[in-house]
Amino acid sequence: MTTPYLGEVQIFGFNYAPYQWAICAGQLMPIQQNTALFSLLGTNFGGDGKSNFGLPNYGGTTACGQGQGPGLTQRVVGESFGSESVTLLQSEIPGHNHTLNLHGQQDQSLRHGIPANGDFLLLPANATPFVSQPQPNVNFAPSMIGTAGQGQPHENRQPLLALNFCIALSGLFPPRP
Repeated sequence: MTTPYLGEVQIFGFNYAPYQWAICAGQLMPIQQNTALFSLLGTNFGGDGKSNFGLPNYGGTTACGQGQGPGLTQRVVGESFGSESVTLLQSEIPGHNHTLNLHGQQDQSLRHGIPANGDFLLLPANATPFVSQPQPNVNFAPSMIGTAGQGQPHENRQPLLALNFCIALSGLFPPRP
């Protein structure tokens, strides 16, 4: 392996940091023993900038390039954004309908209390599901289908593969172009 640049982040398929590397877990490093690395990272990833600075933290996150792509938000080194879960608002869900139809089942053999293939709904004795027209095969009354979702958040992460992100604690100081 060639000599890495100081502060270079690499992905490793094993579960430890090699010699002169550190796992990118957001830990604080003393400036006094890591002045060259601090000069590259500053406090972009945490720390007080007086006695310590933070390493990047890849725990539960994915990498994103800095800058601004077409139609995207400007991102700077060390910025953390996004969320692990999202609660959708009604205004964020496309308009749609949920209908439930009730059909009169004349075949007594297909009337069961436990659903089976080809069965129709059996209603409790105190239910009043029908709209005012007393005709067969009509929609249920709107009150029979309630609001769905109940304001609970859902998972919002892309599929991930756990690997070990490490940062070089020594190496060549990267020259500016």
